[in-house]
Amino acid sequence: MRYSIGELARRTGLTIKAVRFYSDRGLVPPSGRNTAGHRRYDDAAFARLDLIRTLRDLGVDLATIRRIVDGETTVADVAARHAQMLELEIRVLRLRRAVLTAVARRGSNPEETSLMHKLARLSEVERRRLVDDFLADALGDRADLAGLARTLTPELPENPSPEQLDAWIELAELTQDAEFRASLRRLAEQLEGGLRRDLAAEVRDAVTPALEAGIAPDSAQAAAIVDGLGRHPAELREWLGTVNDPRRERYLELLAVINGWAAPESLTPALDWLTAATAP
Repeated sequence: MRYSIGELARRTGLTIKAVRFYSDRGLVPPSGRNTAGHRRYDDAAFARLDLIRTLRDLGVDLATIRRIVDGETTVADVAARHAQMLELEIRVLRLRRAVLTAVARRGSNPEETSLMHKLARLSEVERRRLVDDFLADALGDRADLAGLARTLTPELPENPSPEQLDAWIELAELTQDAEFRASLRRLAEQLEGGLRRDLAAEVRDAVTPALEAGIAPDSAQAAAIVDGLGRHPAELREWLGTVNDPRRERYLELLAVINGWAAPESLTPALDWLTAATAP
């Protein structure tokens, strides 16, 4: 079957101008001409033009399309390379989206915007170095805290969701907070000084029922709960001054998002109650 340019355009959904463009460049050569000298195309030209349209819709450039139709490469090989390129572009776009979303939400100034952009673009090695530096500064190189350091390490996936990228940016900013680092150092020192590491869990287990029962922190029942923790109120106040830092809880929340963990239970209500119960 022979087609005119107009018929070929109608069958493929392209414009006559586009068909002529591909034909002039030799991508869809005519199979002949009619008596009036007008170009005619056969079924092979129709199939080739349909392939070209599909590849162009997928973002393949004309030079690569020419190599395909000339038999120098295959559609499968080109598709594999373009898929890899698109994956890289998608990652870049996700990073940009995360940064712009965070900037818009926080109303960031130019300096903070620049910092967030740099944090989002860090490589895996650079991210690891940043986190390792933060944990080494906050926890030291104590062997007994190695397990704790591992549980505080974010592991951003290779293809993170927008939420994970956003959480990484905020967590990375927290690691640069000198006051937050100092707060974690004090907490580590308290652990070394004898405050049990499971004290937070003991507080949660002891105080949560009191909260649910509506027990006032300044009541005799509250005093009995504090006594049951086996620590002097002054020692508990010192611990609370460090552990009841909203940045610590926010870090754990962001860590859960990045690592795909369940959201951590908030200790803030129990810590606030105990703070009031141990007030001098």
